[in-house]
Amino acid sequence: MLEGFRKFLVEKKLVHKNAVSWYCRWISSCFESYNLDFREVLSEKQNQEFLIQFGKNHEDWQVKQAQDALRLFKYFQATKDFIPKDQKQDNVNWLTIEKTASDLLRLKHRALNTEKTYLNWLRSFAKYINGKLPDNVTTEDIQQYLSNLAVEKKVATSTQNQALNALVFLYREVLNKELGEHALDAVRANYKRRLPVVLTKREIQSIFAQMSGACKTMAMLIYGCGTRLQECLNLRIKDVDCEQGMLIVRSGKGNKDRRTVLPEILKPLITQQILHARKLHELDRKNAVAGVFLPDALSRKYPTANKEWKWFWVFPSKSLSVDPRTNIARRHHAHPATLQKAFKNAVVKANITKQASIHTLRHSFATHLLENGYDIRTIQELLGHNNLQTTMIYTHVAGKNILGVKSPLDQ
Repeated sequence: MLEGFRKFLVEKKLVHKNAVSWYCRWISSCFESYNLDFREVLSEKQNQEFLIQFGKNHEDWQVKQAQDALRLFKYFQATKDFIPKDQKQDNVNWLTIEKTASDLLRLKHRALNTEKTYLNWLRSFAKYINGKLPDNVTTEDIQQYLSNLAVEKKVATSTQNQALNALVFLYREVLNKELGEHALDAVRANYKRRLPVVLTKREIQSIFAQMSGACKTMAMLIYGCGTRLQECLNLRIKDVDCEQGMLIVRSGKGNKDRRTVLPEILKPLITQQILHARKLHELDRKNAVAGVFLPDALSRKYPTANKEWKWFWVFPSKSLSVDPRTNIARRHHAHPATLQKAFKNAVVKANITKQASIHTLRHSFATHLLENGYDIRTIQELLGHNNLQTTMIYTHVAGKNILGVKSPLDQ
């Protein structure tokens, strides 16, 4: 069986070829220490006891390697012995679970995109454990599913973490079960640090030259203020302060509010956009259209607030649409695909070969501020990052750095 594990590691390209023999060696040492057959499955307690003893005579990197080997071997054992069940998935039970999860997510005021993402992961998980009733789901099933994503699907770390969050929500909030201490000790996806794509100032100007109307204003705002796409679309009239040159981002990522700078050059464009929005607001009031969506319980606390001008969108949609949660026809903000498509076309017309998206403008905002000499803490505040390490990634793509390092070739 150990030879099968060796072939498994090589075929799946899970570890470097020079490390394969070491992975097999650590597995052999573990099972020999317990005098067990390779077909037996180790408990979490046995794994931890072995790693503690192992750590007394080995380096930290070897302990980490042995821990990774044990996770992979456990997944290998499960896939080798797995026999698909003939029993069909109980669709009725899983549909009920899906409905309960949706209701709980709305009760907790999670974003619609979060709800859609979580439900997609729940459906994927239900398909993976084909034939198993929701009440019989174990932490072992979650471990195997997450390991499958890392080993077979080769997903990124962020994708696996997203699936993990969805399944933790399912297990704790929907199924009302407690996760064990080592329940989520699955094979982890390989972390690959990706440097963000950054456009030069000349490239950004050439892209803006290919855009027009509200899409151009939104793109300039995202670059000029460092907002995310959804934060830009969610702007209300009351969040824009042209006099003080300030923009307030409400309920950004992590449900946090923050302030950011509003460029002088944008003020005339924003003013013009607000006048356009005012016409649509007056048209909606004239036609007795339902008021705009309000977050949380504000619509109950202030029943008429959704029809007030200050709550109207800065970038309203040209047409009415049905709210997917309440089924009420009202005017929402512009659809993200509208701006994404316009930006993509502009990049092509500007003959830019970089893999640029709307979010690239936010990366460029941070990088250009850093190149202009602003301190990293200020940039962190403007971007709304919790962790400074997240902001530090831009130091790797900035054209200049605080040390002023030059290549010896240039000298």
